[in-house]
Amino acid sequence: MQPTLRGTDYAALCEGFAWRFPDRLNLAAQVCDDWAADAPERGAILDMRAGDMRLCSYGALQLLSRRVEAWLRGQGVGRGDRVGVLLSQSPLCAAAHIAAWRMGAISVPLFKLFKHDALASRLGDSGARAVVTDDEGADMVAPFGLPTVTEDALPEPGVWPAVETRPEDPAVLIYTSGTTGKPKGALHGHRVLTGHLPGVEMSHDLLGQSGDVLWTPADWAWIGGLFDVLMPGLALGVPVVAARMPRFGVEECLRICREASVRNVFFPPTALRMLKAEGAEIPGLRSVASGGEPLGAEMLGWGRAAFGVEINEFYGQTECNMVASSCNALFEARPGCIGKPAPGVRIGVIDDQGLETDGEGDVAIQRGAASMMLEYWQNPEATAEKFRGDWLVTGDRGIWEHGFLRFVGREDDVITSAGYRIGPAEIEDCLLTHPGVATVGVVGKPCALRTELVKAYVVRKAGHDPSAEELQDWVKERLASYSYPREIGFLDALPMTVTGKVIRKQLKARAAAECEAETAGEVS
Repeated sequence: MQPTLRGTDYAALCEGFAWRFPDRLNLAAQVCDDWAADAPERGAILDMRAGDMRLCSYGALQLLSRRVEAWLRGQGVGRGDRVGVLLSQSPLCAAAHIAAWRMGAISVPLFKLFKHDALASRLGDSGARAVVTDDEGADMVAPFGLPTVTEDALPEPGVWPAVETRPEDPAVLIYTSGTTGKPKGALHGHRVLTGHLPGVEMSHDLLGQSGDVLWTPADWAWIGGLFDVLMPGLALGVPVVAARMPRFGVEECLRICREASVRNVFFPPTALRMLKAEGAEIPGLRSVASGGEPLGAEMLGWGRAAFGVEINEFYGQTECNMVASSCNALFEARPGCIGKPAPGVRIGVIDDQGLETDGEGDVAIQRGAASMMLEYWQNPEATAEKFRGDWLVTGDRGIWEHGFLRFVGREDDVITSAGYRIGPAEIEDCLLTHPGVATVGVVGKPCALRTELVKAYVVRKAGHDPSAEELQDWVKERLASYSYPREIGFLDALPMTVTGKVIRKQLKARAAAECEAETAGEVS
């Protein structure tokens, strides 16, 4: 597949751009089968999980996906069925998605750091029929009674014709972080990758150049790892490095980049901060992309010196991703701004009536963007609430500055911690299941390293005295390990509205004041 953007005139690229889809479109063909037919020996994934480097070609990736497909068919999985993929970066992770898409099934990426309750909500809501995983993941899924398979148990491959799918047919169900209420499943069609490509190419200074090699420390279970890195790389013929680290470490990061000759990398902001703190430098990079939260001028300046290239910031969310980006190959970045809209995407800053405004307003994306979700899975009410007229409302506030989008803040209560977008509602629900918790409010507390850390304010039940450590372990055992409250404060009562809702705004102010007092104490 050829890159979408050709040329270096941003205005001309946008003016001449239009989404053109064939009547039949299947993600498996885009990312694997077409390449396997034309260039089966071409490198698809550079597998560094064992410490060395092993090349997985497109032909080998297709063969592995055919083995997954044979197993799925043996389980009775068919068109429209949901298939869980509980794997970190690996060829099998890619192959599992490819197999599901070729069959017309719907893949459901799942994070290996999820605990029981987080997995239960996603597997239950999606109605997954089977899960492709590893030995650790099989133990995690065992309580749910679903059939699972690991790579060493896959059957011999078969060859079945690919199911004919249209651009709008469902392909992948990606759950949000639960920023407002429980996590919702964003259902995307087979056009979703095509919709990502312009923004991905921009964020990597026109990805698809000779010698490009792509990597991210972000997990492939999230849309940022799956559709900002893995699948675009496979579609464009750019080798993708599989080297997921249990925890991000600067030395290991430098080793991966050096040994795999990485030229294009997506670093979440927390990874950048850790690299900066260690004074790390990475030579040989052609592009560095970052997204999830805005970077300041100081970080961008440091990146320019440490990497020898500009860091391109990009913007999007699970429901409609890669809609704006900086691109040093097309235009000079504007400090403090995210970037410009990707070709084919119309971004608006709108008021409460859904009308565009010249001042600050809600960042929204007009219907027609190819990376936009089809709907929230089996949730028409939430789907309707996500739109304001013809606009998908992101929940973020922004303003235009000379054609650049400046991020102002978030309308919701999302917590941005170490690159993860964490919704407080799921953590609150989990803590409320503890017998010693009467009520709880969860907010983000400012943190220099993580941007924010998760802080829970808890009111204990009468006659109970759970410790902070006990409550932290309670969440760790049930939700994702990155989302447990790193701090817990105990209060006699929480600020409440007249209808009984926790006023998180007051708790956030309290957390910010605590941070200021702690900082002042360190200075003095």
